[in-house]
Amino acid sequence: MAALNKLDLIGNLTRDPELRYTPGGMAVVSCGIAVNRKWRNAAGEAQEETTFVDLTAFARTAEAMSEFCKKGASVYIGGRLHLDEWEDKTTGEKRRKLVVVAENVQFLDRREGK
Repeated sequence: MAALNKLDLIGNLTRDPELRYTPGGMAVVSCGIAVNRKWRNAAGEAQEETTFVDLTAFARTAEAMSEFCKKGASVYIGGRLHLDEWEDKTTGEKRRKLVVVAENVQFLDRREGK
């Protein structure tokens, strides 16, 4: 059976990227993106919704996001879905969260001074 795990998003960062390093020295960045959707309902009224998505990036992509991106920046993200699973330290319950792993990032804002 064929499978595909790929997505493309354009939106604005909801917070500054948080850079950290794994024990092995690989850069990891965590941040969020807000993606807006606009449409007209059956009555012709304008509708809008915003979806907030958590992002993770690794290696050079993480370092570039940390260096060049700030809260509010407009970005294109090409990536894949990943299900994070962990055990809550206080309650012992199993927790899960769906995140986007950013594999390709393009900065859509113009650089200052250009």
